[in-house]
Amino acid sequence: MSTLATPRPEPTVRGVELAPPRAVRWQRFSILLIVALPLVGLAAAISWGWGRGVGAVDLGLLLGFYVFTGLGITVGFHRLLTHQSFRVPQWVRVLFAVAGSMAIQGSVIDWVATHRRHHAYSDRPGDPHSPHVDAGDGLVGLLKGLWFAHTGWLFSPERTVQQAWAPDLLKDPAMVRVNKLFPWLLAASFVAPAVLGGLLTMSFAGALTGFLWGGLVRIFLLHHVTWSINSICHVFGTRPWAAHDESRNNPVMALLGFGEGWHNGHHAFPASARHGLRWWEFDVSWVVIRTMQVLRLARDIKLPSTTQLERRSRTGA
Repeated sequence: MSTLATPRPEPTVRGVELAPPRAVRWQRFSILLIVALPLVGLAAAISWGWGRGVGAVDLGLLLGFYVFTGLGITVGFHRLLTHQSFRVPQWVRVLFAVAGSMAIQGSVIDWVATHRRHHAYSDRPGDPHSPHVDAGDGLVGLLKGLWFAHTGWLFSPERTVQQAWAPDLLKDPAMVRVNKLFPWLLAASFVAPAVLGGLLTMSFAGALTGFLWGGLVRIFLLHHVTWSINSICHVFGTRPWAAHDESRNNPVMALLGFGEGWHNGHHAFPASARHGLRWWEFDVSWVVIRTMQVLRLARDIKLPSTTQLERRSRTGA
């Protein structure tokens, strides 16, 4: 495994606790379900569509819910709520919190708290999902680290303390309400594409394939794209910007992840609403934020200055 270019002293990790044994068992069971069921759904959807093809309604539900819930994570959970890269009216804030919750990657406050902890200790002890901490050397260490950063960390008994990492959201009644509604939003994430599929085709078969493609397959794809930012984008890619970790820019993950794959740029400038910092680095989430600004739905947008970019550039770009 690679080591950090500039070694830093190991921090004293704050805001972390061990969940009670019963809670750990329930957590691991629920994570196993949320990892395994979308995979089963993918196999079922492929089997169902073999020889039949995939209908326009199913593709539309897959794409529509992927974009809606994916942007809920990238624009909402990540850039708006975690890093406060811009401001929006409260109803827009709630809409993005709902959309991100329907991506089924955890409740809004827990997601934000965990990601803030990741940035505080990125690729050092305390990072909840680094592929570089305690992974070992060589190919075995590489694979072990990638597995942990991608999925293994979800089974850890460690729990990020919301009060330590997201006190601002805990003081926001709207975010607390969305957070409490997470189980219902999880259910809605599967029920909505099934209902729409049934209504648009006026058939039970349409409801079933809507559930498979717009629900399970979409969650499978979105989960693994998001988890790949934690794993692949800390191992494979380029480092055009100076950052205190092993974050990488990966154009493939940037395309699939609405711009999140420009991960080195993000870690160099965490507060920036734009992650693709060079003109050719297409960043869908930034396009959405910029469009919202034109529509006067986003304001106080944070971007690095030209001087800041020059200071952190490794390539002169």
